[in-house]
Amino acid sequence: MLARPALNNTPLATPAPALSPVAPQSAAPESDAKKRARQPVPPAISPVIHPRWLRVTHWLNALAVVVMIMSGWRIYNAAPFFDFTFPNGITLGGWLGGALQWHFAGMWLLFFNGLLYLALNVATGRLWRKFLPVSPGGVVRDLLAALRGRLSHADPRRYNQVQRLAYLFVMADIAVLILSGLVLWKSVQFDLLRDLMGGYEAARRVHFFAMALLAGFVAVHLAMVALVPRSLLTMIRGK
Repeated sequence: MLARPALNNTPLATPAPALSPVAPQSAAPESDAKKRARQPVPPAISPVIHPRWLRVTHWLNALAVVVMIMSGWRIYNAAPFFDFTFPNGITLGGWLGGALQWHFAGMWLLFFNGLLYLALNVATGRLWRKFLPVSPGGVVRDLLAALRGRLSHADPRRYNQVQRLAYLFVMADIAVLILSGLVLWKSVQFDLLRDLMGGYEAARRVHFFAMALLAGFVAVHLAMVALVPRSLLTMIRGK
């Protein structure tokens, strides 16, 4: 008789209940702080308005201009071609020879320092950023706004159209002063330049009127500094 196989008393595994699909939970809204943290940080604006090289060359140019104007008035007094002379108290040199020495010293300072100023402005791109573009319409608009007292000076980094034109003009005026001064200094050696200016006496008058325009620029410049004192502080401290 065949033996009956032993029954397995191990309970049969029950099938696992089917899992109901779980709806995906929406992500929590991102906080404003995290959003700001992920955003690219804009480059910081440098607090320096005028770099050191600009401040140094500016003050050296100012010194040279004052020396040359005051000594030039004394030189003019030695041989005036108009019916007036300048008061001795505002001239420099004391006599013709002394005035010429001061004038030559200021001349070399203005020439080399002005050349360095111009070269650095071109090399750094500041000449194009600060002084260009200039348009007649923009100059008229800013000039009218200035006369009405509505021209903003909130951002000293930006020159208005009138300032741009004035600075470009004074650069050209100093170039005329240098060229006419060369004729007065070395008339024989710079004979071509002398002839282009109409002769020695004509070069004297060109030099004089260019000086008068430069003195007028200095006067207006000082008046603007008095109206906006912050511009003086930025040229001293750089910011």
